[in-house]
Amino acid sequence: MTAALRLTEALIACRSRHPRRRRLPGAAGAGLARAGFDCESIDAGPAEARVSNLWAVHRGGRPGPTVVLAGHTDVVPTGPLERWASDPFVPTHRDGRLYGRGAADMKTAVACMAAAAQQFVAADPGHAGTVALLFTSDEEGPALHGTRHVVDVLQRRGVRLDACIVGEPTSVERLGDTVKNGRRGTLSGRLAVKGVQGHIAYPSWRATDPRTGAGAGRARGHALGRGQRLLPAHGLAG
Repeated sequence: MTAALRLTEALIACRSRHPRRRRLPGAAGAGLARAGFDCESIDAGPAEARVSNLWAVHRGGRPGPTVVLAGHTDVVPTGPLERWASDPFVPTHRDGRLYGRGAADMKTAVACMAAAAQQFVAADPGHAGTVALLFTSDEEGPALHGTRHVVDVLQRRGVRLDACIVGEPTSVERLGDTVKNGRRGTLSGRLAVKGVQGHIAYPSWRATDPRTGAGAGRARGHALGRGQRLLPAHGLAG
């Protein structure tokens, strides 16, 4: 069993459902600290819903860029437990696959990035530049106190990031077959949207049409998805 698999199982076992629990699983940073990373918890948010974010840094012995590996450990609600073949927070192996809430989005990626960073540093402790990891517990929701907060903190400290690799799963035919490139700063703009925020994972969060005040959960008088039995209807912003 590889270190990445063991860590993935430990992360899945943590009931890190958003928004009820926003504490970052300790397993995410324990191995990094043992490997020599400087680990800091950059927390934010109200006391009753405190969000923890792990910022782990390893500086090599030679000049070079700062590369960040980023991900999140919070997950969306499980839905009806009776529709799961196994407990969503008990890592389960079936037919050569690992099942559990967050196995795809995105505790496996977090575990793989942490394991890879540890192996890289062990192989070359005096590497060029800086390797950093940002693991947040506030992505599957408003996402006000996770990455956004940490970026503000780092900017105030004058920390410059040269590249960031996000392990969010994206694929076309099979896992890992797609890598997307992104760049910030070439063209920036501001878009103001009036209304109430919604989220596809939370159908009860009804977005509101600012022109009429009516819920946008109905399109032309019909709820999206009505008529199917497994999932509740979703909203459509007008």
